[in-house]
Order: sequence, then C-alpha cells, then structure tokens
Amino acid sequence: MTPSRERTGADDAANDPCGVPGCGAPAARHLSLAEARKVFHDMPEKGRRGPLCRDHYREWKKATKESRKLDRLAW
Repeated sequence: MTPSRERTGADDAANDPCGVPGCGAPAARHLSLAEARKVFHDMPEKGRRGPLCRDHYREWKKATKESRKLDRLAW
C-alpha cells in the first residue's frame, strides 16, 4: 500500500453504504451533510459528511442544479 493511499483512507470510503435511509448501495460520493440534507431531509445527523450512492448523487445534482449555477455566477 502506498503512503498516499494509506493517508486518504480510500479503502474505507469505498465500503461506506449510502446515507439515504432505505438505500444500501455503496457510496460513490461524499457531500457535506448540509448539502445532502437540502434534498434528502431524512438523512441521519451523523458526522460531517454524507455518503451518497451514484443514483442519489445524480438526484441531488439535478435537484440543486439551478442554485449551484447561481452560486457560481455570484463570483
């Protein structure tokens, strides 16, 4: 195992289940819990990051597309 991989904990992140209740798919992305709760209101208040599977990440991305676009334009 390389030192950089050992520091990041990439193996642990790949084994996390999706944080949306009722979904047990492996997590593809980790968002801040505040960002994830904008769409998935019933996510548990556990930790700072919310793991999302590929399908739920795409759902979050579509639901927040307009607000993220406006945030980028505000620069």
